[in-house]
Amino acid sequence: MALAVAALVAAGVYGAHWWSVGRFIESTDDAYLKADGVTAAPKVGGYVTQVYVVANQAVKRGDPLVKLDARQYQAAVDQSQATIDGRKADIRRYEADILQQQGQLAQAKAQAETARLSLAHAQDEVTRHTPLAATGATSAERLAELRNTRDQAMASLAAAQAAVKAADGRLKSSQAQVAQSKAQVEAAEAALRQNHLDVDDTVVRASIDGRIGDTTVRVGQFVQPGTRMMTVVPTQDVYLVANFKETQIGRMRAGQPVTLHVDALPDADLHGTVESFSPGTGAQFALLPSENATGNFTKIVQRVPVRIRVQAEPALRERLLPGLSVTAEIDTRGARHG
Repeated sequence: MALAVAALVAAGVYGAHWWSVGRFIESTDDAYLKADGVTAAPKVGGYVTQVYVVANQAVKRGDPLVKLDARQYQAAVDQSQATIDGRKADIRRYEADILQQQGQLAQAKAQAETARLSLAHAQDEVTRHTPLAATGATSAERLAELRNTRDQAMASLAAAQAAVKAADGRLKSSQAQVAQSKAQVEAAEAALRQNHLDVDDTVVRASIDGRIGDTTVRVGQFVQPGTRMMTVVPTQDVYLVANFKETQIGRMRAGQPVTLHVDALPDADLHGTVESFSPGTGAQFALLPSENATGNFTKIVQRVPVRIRVQAEPALRERLLPGLSVTAEIDTRGARHG
């Protein structure tokens, strides 16, 4: 009788616990720790001259990982700098030519003005002596000489005006050459900046904090841009992805508490919080998604990935590695009235 009563009491306690708690707990062992690792790859090609890290080493953001041969990129930097120096020398020479041509233009304009005044004086003389020659006060030879002087003044004015246009054209040509050389300097400076970037990119650095994994690079190896050399895994930012059945997620909400049992740490119970739900089941993101509208149909329970934030002490978090298996239990009591 005592055993029967004890069994009945235990069953009652278990039933009460199941009714108040257990029926709201959703559990799955299809859960694995993950971390968003970043692949370390070069932006430029070249031979590896030095590897600064080893597998499993902890690194900080900005730490050097691999160095490539930078001699050809440094040569490109020197060439771009020489181009800039040459174009700046051309600019100084063209600016000196502009000063000289401005003086020549001013001189040509002065000569043109002198020719215009001479022509005006010669025309006045012809105008004044023409009626005198008609009355015999001035000889016809004198009038012919004046007309010849006027025609020479007209020719001199035309030549002076042509010289002004030529001097102005040379000045504008030099100004255009200055503008062209300045544009070439800007292009060379842009190329120099790109060459400096290439030199800097010969040192591959860590883009995040983490630990080195999956390293395949060796000294002397030739790598192309984008070659995968190693992976930086942010083990300090490990999270959990639990794949629950579609029949389990009805009462799940973001923010609900989670109890975690890591297979690798049987003596430690961890806690976490539901962060978000995948926008589709795992089958929707498969390489070859199923097509249920063709052939015979067999209903298969789908699974929905649920992201869970892991709460753990720093000493324990160091032992949480991506890929470890976990059993997750979500307490959905917060949504039972919804």
